[in-house]
Amino acid sequence: MPTPAWPPARSWIANYDRSWFSDDLTAGLTVGVMLIPQGMAYALLAGLPPIYGLYAATLPLLIYAVLGTSRQLAVGPVAMDSLLTATGVGALAVVGTEQYLQLAILLALLVGAIQLLAGVLRLGFLVDLLSRPIISGFTSAAALIIGLSQLQHLLGVDLGRSSYVHEILYAALTRLTDINPITLAIGVAGMLLLIGVKRWMPAVPGPLVVVVLAIAAVYFGGLYAAGVAIVGEVPAGLPSLGFPPMVVDDIRALLPTALTIALIGFMEGIAVAKAVNARHPEYTVVPNRELVAIGASNIGSSLVSGFPVAGGFSRTAVNDQAGAATGLAAIISAGVIVLTLLFLTPLFYYLPQAVLASIIMVAVFKLIDWREAVRLWRVDRSDFWMLAATFLATLILGVQTGIAAGVALSISVHVYRSMRPHLAVLGRIEGTHTYRNVCRFPEALEQPGTLILRFDAPLYFGNMSFFEAQLESLLAERQRELHTIVLNAEGMASIDSSAMYGLRRFVTDQRSHGVTVRLAGVIGPVRDAMKKAGLYEDVGRENFFLDVDQAVHNHSRTGYALQSNVP
Repeated sequence: MPTPAWPPARSWIANYDRSWFSDDLTAGLTVGVMLIPQGMAYALLAGLPPIYGLYAATLPLLIYAVLGTSRQLAVGPVAMDSLLTATGVGALAVVGTEQYLQLAILLALLVGAIQLLAGVLRLGFLVDLLSRPIISGFTSAAALIIGLSQLQHLLGVDLGRSSYVHEILYAALTRLTDINPITLAIGVAGMLLLIGVKRWMPAVPGPLVVVVLAIAAVYFGGLYAAGVAIVGEVPAGLPSLGFPPMVVDDIRALLPTALTIALIGFMEGIAVAKAVNARHPEYTVVPNRELVAIGASNIGSSLVSGFPVAGGFSRTAVNDQAGAATGLAAIISAGVIVLTLLFLTPLFYYLPQAVLASIIMVAVFKLIDWREAVRLWRVDRSDFWMLAATFLATLILGVQTGIAAGVALSISVHVYRSMRPHLAVLGRIEGTHTYRNVCRFPEALEQPGTLILRFDAPLYFGNMSFFEAQLESLLAERQRELHTIVLNAEGMASIDSSAMYGLRRFVTDQRSHGVTVRLAGVIGPVRDAMKKAGLYEDVGRENFFLDVDQAVHNHSRTGYALQSNVP
């Protein structure tokens, strides 16, 4: 499929079908209504007044609608980025102060700049540093931290701000006698209602229903006088445009958090965008352009005094299910938020904070992926331990350290596995020209005087010692009867200079013992590298074969050894 036009909105604007409008309108209104309580809740999670969640749901949506390559991705405040914002900014300033607010807005600008630059430099592949077990472990732990961070709003007591589960639980246990039972009842009722609406009336916007009922209960029941914490006055009107003060020391202090949010935010967005794109083959999601679009959206969020944003899983799913066909749905959602800011903010005065906490808790606890842990325990124990290690590191050390530990662990495991690749001894299946691993196929028989090996990885300095050690062990068992070694190199995607040096030494050493080394199925780029290094001549042109059977029987085809620069 051809690369989308730039900006991507040109393609759907130029070919817009009027029949799409009703679906776009329905989806836009649905997501817009859903964004109002979610945006306010996630602002509270980020340590900001609820109004800033609505600010972050205006301009970013418009920018992504124009620049994004996904037509269904719903950009805006999300739980993970909100938690990371609270963690990073909370370490530098006191919640509720002007400094905290300015740093949160600056953080959105830094995140956007990093993502935009990464997109321009085509660094979208960096998200591949996070393997599925690492993502699952981190997400599950972060979801638990996010949910428990709302415990104070659910209980109606001040537990302080912490990103550590043990500190939150300890604080809650020491203040059990201070719990406001009415606040707790409102929060629990909100969660039960959200779960019930989702299960039995999925088409109904549950968060909005809960918000309306909670406001009515507090207002008409006079619950504010009973100590129920409410949102209070929400400023009306649109935010003023402008970037926050950019102080070098603040930028330096926020940079680690910005890098983390940039990576996690892009990972969230591209994952859900690709999942939805699988159901919409009429367009293509381009990762590097997504980086540019999400980066520009974050810069836009900073411009309107918002905090970091990303593509939301739940809102995108709702947007898709409601029938969103183009980016017009996102534009309509932004319009709903703008109208709310202009005319409806006074209605949220009596909104209890416990309800916002219940919205967050119900949303994030679904991200705890225990099924993946169970599956990995059965399928791949090493991946299970990667998941478990990342989960515990995030819980114990915090979200930023947790994701850094996950990335380091993912890379370390990959490097270790590449240094200990699979090496198989092959035998011929009787009556055929097929050669298979003798450990897996009992009917595969080793050929007299010939050791046939298959090395299933690129050969490089990191695994050359392992390769040599394995060869020495196999040769020690067969040295007396051996006259030929055949190396099936079909799985050897590349070879570096250190490996070629070791291979040359091995071939020379075996030749001095009267053993011929033959290579079968060497791919073009590896042959080219061998020729440049002179290894081709050292092994001998006559010892390169198209396949294992020809190498075993010493039947070559004229011209194979002369091919080069062909994959």
